[in-house]
Amino acid sequence: MSKKIKINRLKVVLAEKDISHKDFASMVSKAPNTISRICNNETQPSLKFLREMAIILDVDISELLIKTKE
Repeated sequence: MSKKIKINRLKVVLAEKDISHKDFASMVSKAPNTISRICNNETQPSLKFLREMAIILDVDISELLIKTKE
């Protein structure tokens, strides 16, 4: 069984902005379970959707991704 690789930080950003998964799902017109799967890194958003989320959350797109270098 392969280890799940964390790629996105959506869960952290939503917590920082005090936005629930359900509320965010409404904001982006997606099902709450889709947002939950993205938050848990079970699936990854497309680049187009990643950009849309960044705009809606008013963050730089890089804030939604785990850094590969410090």
